[in-house]
Amino acid sequence: MEIKAAVVYKANDPYVIEDVELAEPKANEVLVKVVASGLCHTDHLLVCGLLGVLHPVVLGHEGSGIVERVGDQVTDFAPGDRVCMSISFCNECYACITGRPYECEENVRLNFGGRCYDGTTRLTKDGVELSNFFNQSSFATYAVTHQNNLVHVPEDMDLKLTGPLGCGIQTGAGAVLNCLKPEPGSSIVVVGCGGVGMSALMAAKICGCSTIIAVDTVDSRLDLALELGATHTVNAKKTDPASAVKDLTNGRGTDYAVNATGNGKNSRMSMNCTHNFGKLAHIGGEGESTFEHLGGRTIMGITEGWSIPKIFIPQLIRFYQDGKFPFDKLVKYYDFEDINVAAEDSLSGKTIKPILVMVK
Repeated sequence: MEIKAAVVYKANDPYVIEDVELAEPKANEVLVKVVASGLCHTDHLLVCGLLGVLHPVVLGHEGSGIVERVGDQVTDFAPGDRVCMSISFCNECYACITGRPYECEENVRLNFGGRCYDGTTRLTKDGVELSNFFNQSSFATYAVTHQNNLVHVPEDMDLKLTGPLGCGIQTGAGAVLNCLKPEPGSSIVVVGCGGVGMSALMAAKICGCSTIIAVDTVDSRLDLALELGATHTVNAKKTDPASAVKDLTNGRGTDYAVNATGNGKNSRMSMNCTHNFGKLAHIGGEGESTFEHLGGRTIMGITEGWSIPKIFIPQLIRFYQDGKFPFDKLVKYYDFEDINVAAEDSLSGKTIKPILVMVK
């Protein structure tokens, strides 16, 4: 079928929206009419030619929409179902069968390999194959994805808003709720107040942390962090974060830290904000991480918030509906045709979480 998709033809090119061909879903696959899709920093890395996916490519991995058709082996979804799309995993390896799909042994191939489960692609342009992303490629009006990627969305939830739950939002919230699990009354510092960091911050409030310190370089983000639950803020351009955090915690440092900048170079600084037995959640893989004088600290690498999407995303939706997780304050909607504007606003920090709207 002919659809509209945003194609990136070579590294550092802009998105080009044009007609492409999308093949029919196979046995375990689902055709989704995309309603909206979040735009994530990971998409930008692929635009730049990083992480291995070959151009030309259709990106997008935070899609939401309505099921149109299903393959003959799909059991959990039917036409008309409202869904959001998350990470791809095999559901067969040791990590998957022990409840850790976020560390699937096929993670790189299925999400960054540019192909579907069977090694083929569903997208072509004038007979030329287009690489797939996260087994969904949701920067398009329709997407074919594996049933493993899908999560049901309740009728009383705004479908456009749910896409970012599939990656960035669940990554930040899960780093706190699923990994660190801070005790009520404990202290935490969140370094980087983008979509991931703000989600971690809101999760810390849900956990009952009494001291929540937000670190960023943009004052407007720090102001929003206070609105979302931070008790203190530190502008890293104006003061040394580790020293400031120690001052705010009577010289001791925090119990927990989250590096949500996506840059490994900030993990050492984040760790230095904690006391000698603190725990650091390290998110993202850009830049090398070096550590000295760890003491009794624990460093945890976080992928997709250590979440099982089919369980965790519904939990986040309930938190949102109960007023405990107002992630809608992070988003700004853009028409699909304005994808390059949305990407620029995301990179500049003007918008924390852009959402592209395909169906108005």
